[in-house]
Amino acid sequence: MNEIAGEIINSTEAATHPARREGGLAALSVIGAFLASACCIVPLVLVTLGVSGAWIGNLTMLEPFKPYISTATLVPLGLGFWQVYFKAKPACEPGSYCARPQSSMITKTALWVATILIALAVTIGWWAPLFY
Repeated sequence: MNEIAGEIINSTEAATHPARREGGLAALSVIGAFLASACCIVPLVLVTLGVSGAWIGNLTMLEPFKPYISTATLVPLGLGFWQVYFKAKPACEPGSYCARPQSSMITKTALWVATILIALAVTIGWWAPLFY
C-alpha cells in the first residue's frame, strides 16, 4: 500500500516539476502561435511554396479570431519566458531531465519560435503587401 502511495506522490511531484511547467507553457505558446498564424501566414507560405487550392481560402475564416487567439497566446508565452529566464532555478537531481541542457534548449527554442510566429501574425498587415 505504501508503494502505491509513494508512486502517486512521485507522479504528483513530476507533474508539478518546473521543467514540465516550462515545457507545457512553451507547448501552449506554440499551439496558440500556429492558430494565430493559420489565417494569414500559413496561406501566404503555402502559396509562396506553390501549393494552391480552394481550401486555402477557408483558412481566412479564422481572421476574426486572430486578436483573441493572439492575446490568449501571450499569457502562456509570457509565463513561459518568466519561468525560463527570470524565475530562480530549483536544484535538479543529477541525471534527471531538468539537469540536462537539452531540456532548457528545447523549451527556449519553442518559446522563441512562438514569439516569432505571433509577431509575424500580428504585423502581417504591414509586411504582407511587400510580397504582392
